[in-house]
Amino acid sequence: MRAKVDPKNNIKLYSVHPSIAYIQSIIDNLSQKTGKNLDEWITLLKKSGLKGERERREWLKKSHKLGGTTTWIIAFHAEGKGTEETDPDLYLEAAVAYVEEMYNGPKAALRPIHDELIKLGKSLSKDVKISPCKTIVPFYRNHVFAQIKPATQKRIDFGLCLRGVDKKLPKRLIDTGGLKSDDRITHKFEITQMDDIDAEVKEWLKIAYELDK
Repeated sequence: MRAKVDPKNNIKLYSVHPSIAYIQSIIDNLSQKTGKNLDEWITLLKKSGLKGERERREWLKKSHKLGGTTTWIIAFHAEGKGTEETDPDLYLEAAVAYVEEMYNGPKAALRPIHDELIKLGKSLSKDVKISPCKTIVPFYRNHVFAQIKPATQKRIDFGLCLRGVDKKLPKRLIDTGGLKSDDRITHKFEITQMDDIDAEVKEWLKIAYELDK
């Protein structure tokens, strides 16, 4: 069950997840690109008499020459399925709850560490975007460059993307295997107490940020 929280409490910390922002940009530009806004497309779709989402998407593609992502968005919303996965406002409310749920229980003692890492990320620059998911909290510039993951009841894995770094890595930075698996997060610091967030962590977070140009 989702933790009951006041979404206004921490909502200003977070930014709309890039995938949702992308969907919203398509919706915002529907009128200009297709001659109809989302509501008009939904009305037209319902008048067609088609019921199944797949059938509706095929009809939009073949009869109206719309692209795959656009047909999915229209068909999805026609079913009344606007959720935190597609709606920016609903996502931002859910983002607060995602974080509350991560630390609502055995991992509660890690919350101060989490909050300090968020503060550290936000201090880098105004263009840092923090967009929580259900189990991780990614930091974005142009791409994910860092990530908070409460890995155990006593440890946060603070992941960094260090592709292309030309500086010797400290022993504390653990290889995640991301370079081989093509994952954005390539290395991590294991953070178990506030004192672990030291000058070295701050330095390498800044390096990860600067690499994401």
